[in-house]
Amino acid sequence: MMKKIFSFQYYSLLPLFLFGFMSFAQVTSEIDTTRIRIGEQIQYQIIVNETEDVKFTKLFLDNLKRLEVVESFKIDSLKNQLIKKYALTSFDSGRYVLPAQTVFIKDKMYLTDSIIIDVATIATDTIRQPLFHIKNIQKEPYTFRDIITAYWWLILIILVIAAILYFVLRDKVVHYEKSKLPPFDLAMQRLKELDGKQLLKQEKIKLYYIELTDIVRTFIEREMNIPALESTTGELLETITDFNDSNNLNIPKETIDKLQKLLKDADLVKFAKLKPLLNEIEIHRTSAENIIDNLHPKIVEKNKDNEDD
Repeated sequence: MMKKIFSFQYYSLLPLFLFGFMSFAQVTSEIDTTRIRIGEQIQYQIIVNETEDVKFTKLFLDNLKRLEVVESFKIDSLKNQLIKKYALTSFDSGRYVLPAQTVFIKDKMYLTDSIIIDVATIATDTIRQPLFHIKNIQKEPYTFRDIITAYWWLILIILVIAAILYFVLRDKVVHYEKSKLPPFDLAMQRLKELDGKQLLKQEKIKLYYIELTDIVRTFIEREMNIPALESTTGELLETITDFNDSNNLNIPKETIDKLQKLLKDADLVKFAKLKPLLNEIEIHRTSAENIIDNLHPKIVEKNKDNEDD
């Protein structure tokens, strides 16, 4: 009786056992070696005996990350099989467990076997292979590329220096050429150049008045031999008045009044941020030219009289 009961239980459990084995056997894993030295690679692969509705999860390694994935290859598709391959390595010696990996087939979870991997260090035999002294740092010989690079840098430096010299010397040449012109001719030329710069259209009012008054002051300094560029407006007007009285230049009071108004209004623009109207700027521009025109013949006539005497 007991034998029949045992036989019945055995045969009733056998299908369940076989089904579970077949279910587990649908996913297997293989590894080419379980022993490596530090830095060597392991070829690991997961084999699935199914080709439809298969999902490989992310490869799970040890929590301390002593095993590393070097490369994850594309899934190979064979007849009735899918194979996912990995290249693994480790840079720490020891015995590590590659955990069981999860694969889903038709939304059902399957696990691979876990694998133990031994990672050994590389032994150093100091008896057969003695240690050598540390060598000094060796300098690499110069190559053609090093020379050509230095050559281009030298050309660049020469070009920069040449450009700087060109602009500096050009300004000096222009300044020298202008200094040879008579004061009246130079002043007229500079007024035309000022008009050509179109500073008013660029709303550079302050710069416009700086250049306008500099033209007038430079003319007065060169024409009358008085320090007009270094004097304040009050000092310059006082000097011109005294110079006019002592040398009997007979400069009209109207000309001196125009000069006074031009210089004082320009000071307000330069230092008090006054913004004159466009018609006022045109008046100042005309006044500057009139002042130069009126001063020039008086001084020329006085110089001529001095030469006759």
